[in-house]
Amino acid sequence: MAKTDNAQFDAIVVGTGISGGWAAKELCEQGLKTLVLERGRMVKHIEDYTTAHLDPWDLPNGGETTQEIIDRKPKQHRTGYTSHPAREHFFVDDVKHPYNEDRRFDWMRGYHVGGRSLMWGRQSYRLSDLDFEANKKDGVAVDWPVRYKDIEPWYDKVEEYIGVSGQNLGLKHFPDQKLLKPMELNCVEEHLQNKISEKFDDNRLLTIGRTAHITEGTKEGLGRGTCQYRSRCMRGCPYGAYFSSNSSTLPAAEATGNMTLRPNSIVHEVIYDDTTKQATGVRVIDAETKESHVYYAKIIFLCASAIASASILLQSKSERFPNGLGNDSGEIGHNIMDHHFQVGASAIAEGYDDKYVKGRRPNGIYIPRFRNVDKKTKMKNFIRGYGYQGGASRSDASELVAELKYGPKLAEAILKPGEWNVNLLAFGETLPDHSNRMYLDYDKKDEWGLPTVTFDADFGENELKMREDMKEQAIEMLKAAGYKNVKGYDHETSRAMGLGIHEMGTARMGKDPKTSVLNKYNQIHACTNVYVTDGSFMTSSGCQNPSLTYMAFTARAANHAAKNFKKNA
Repeated sequence: MAKTDNAQFDAIVVGTGISGGWAAKELCEQGLKTLVLERGRMVKHIEDYTTAHLDPWDLPNGGETTQEIIDRKPKQHRTGYTSHPAREHFFVDDVKHPYNEDRRFDWMRGYHVGGRSLMWGRQSYRLSDLDFEANKKDGVAVDWPVRYKDIEPWYDKVEEYIGVSGQNLGLKHFPDQKLLKPMELNCVEEHLQNKISEKFDDNRLLTIGRTAHITEGTKEGLGRGTCQYRSRCMRGCPYGAYFSSNSSTLPAAEATGNMTLRPNSIVHEVIYDDTTKQATGVRVIDAETKESHVYYAKIIFLCASAIASASILLQSKSERFPNGLGNDSGEIGHNIMDHHFQVGASAIAEGYDDKYVKGRRPNGIYIPRFRNVDKKTKMKNFIRGYGYQGGASRSDASELVAELKYGPKLAEAILKPGEWNVNLLAFGETLPDHSNRMYLDYDKKDEWGLPTVTFDADFGENELKMREDMKEQAIEMLKAAGYKNVKGYDHETSRAMGLGIHEMGTARMGKDPKTSVLNKYNQIHACTNVYVTDGSFMTSSGCQNPSLTYMAFTARAANHAAKNFKKNA
């Protein structure tokens, strides 16, 4: 029999990552007594970043992934970086947390307080009306119920709080932001920037990436300092220089005295009351003791990630919702999107052997979308577009010449930098498609007795056509810059959904409850005290990194929820 704690809160937030941290902060600062539930372990800022200061020689196996790690994380290891010994403890164990694949899907997860806000890539870009209007104009899926003007003030609020460095370009389809001073391009990147502007007349521009790192001053009195250019960000930043829930939003929520944080709490059901037509609470399994608990609240925010929140909704069955809470449209779990990448070009830049850089800049270059932006840039064989990330760097000569790995010349060789390498890596938009889905397998359960997730999703014809252009244009830009040994690539073995770690779309927003799950404020159409503000709500994907958009929509939704709560109270 379930143990009922009978604890009553104003709000419950499920998840502590990018979205959950913001929901907690905003609700608590509005005065709501808020229970924040995290399925994973506690991670305390600074003291639990156990590998933050370790060098390769301090790590087991010289910093190389061990076979033991690979055996326990075969799917996580597909990325090439989530299984690194310095950070693998922040990514889940595939043996303990299994999932299933009808079609390959690389589901990279972090089960701990802070979630993937500790390990994210930190690239922070806004969507524009080119993105919000795209589905309607192209006749694809459903229309977004919002436009840029609705979200712009919330982008402003989030950026001013978290700290985003970068440079504004004055492009309507790539909106200007509230930015701290940009990190610097190196000499080769500046050369490429100039050549792209000189050789192309389709408004393509190269700029430094806009990244959630403090580059000047401090932020909001929370003890966050400026970036130290260590580029060890995925281990957790002890300086709080990059934005994470642990260094920023959760401490702000805690400072109000209104937050109760409970780790090791696996939420598996939202409880629905047929009489009030509202949710009343959540059912939880303690990850360590496996005891059951029930917590009650007037408002519930699902911020567990696109796949996990959809899973919770599908498990939340009642007489009113036999197919899952809010699933009148049948769209929960469908329309999975992720950005497709692992395509582009690389080259060698000669003539800069006397140039080097100091520090390890945790950021690269960005080339905003320049396809299908206007009539002049309209493509015949695909819709939507893509951007490029990447940059230029010098390799160590000892890495290029095997004979220099050992022997008396090693000491001399490691003091000499190698050649300059340039890489342009494209990230493309994926169209929403109902056939791209996840569903629950009740025959294969995890150790807590909950159904496991099965993925059935892949990229479509539009994405494959786009990839051809992504490679061709990368080659063209590098050749236009005069670089040598230009090589295009499209890594087909890595062409799978999930690798971008930008999964979205499983409970999309829309105007019509018959074709969507959420309204314009991220509320479930038929159960308005449940908000979903992680990647689930995305109606289309854009080609930009999406986390900043999750934060802006979460802040907006929390403000809406708090206003309604106070009005009803």
